[in-house]
Amino acid sequence: MNAAMAEVRAHPQRPYGYRADATVPVFPDDRPILVFDGHCALCSGLVRFVIRHDRLRRIRFVPAQSKLGGALYRHYGLDPHALETNIVLMRGRAWFKLAGALRLAEELGRPWSWAALLRRLPHSWQDALYDGIARNRTCHRPDPIDADRFLG
Repeated sequence: MNAAMAEVRAHPQRPYGYRADATVPVFPDDRPILVFDGHCALCSGLVRFVIRHDRLRRIRFVPAQSKLGGALYRHYGLDPHALETNIVLMRGRAWFKLAGALRLAEELGRPWSWAALLRRLPHSWQDALYDGIARNRTCHRPDPIDADRFLG
């Protein structure tokens, strides 16, 4: 776990603390939000999975590469260019790595909510499991020569 993640985990967050951060744009936070790496095939697959299984259509999505996504990464002391974790915002609190994924699973209901049993694992095991999967993800990073072909 990097120093930023250790810092976030070591200090409890003030719910909705990002609202007082002038660098974070105002956004609707009345429902769960997944901030994800929009260049990552695995992360985009997670978004498609959630869309397919979120029967109540509650979960919202923010690409980390957007203005809001980058601001949230910076707010939580994370590097918005080294996207090593998703951020899940629920009831004003942020969850990272496997803890965030498990919160999303709970929102989807059964059978996905049963994944919450993994929260019984020590944090170090949860992070190791998440990091092992994240190391093997596929991301598309356009060549700088092609940057003008990508919008947003």
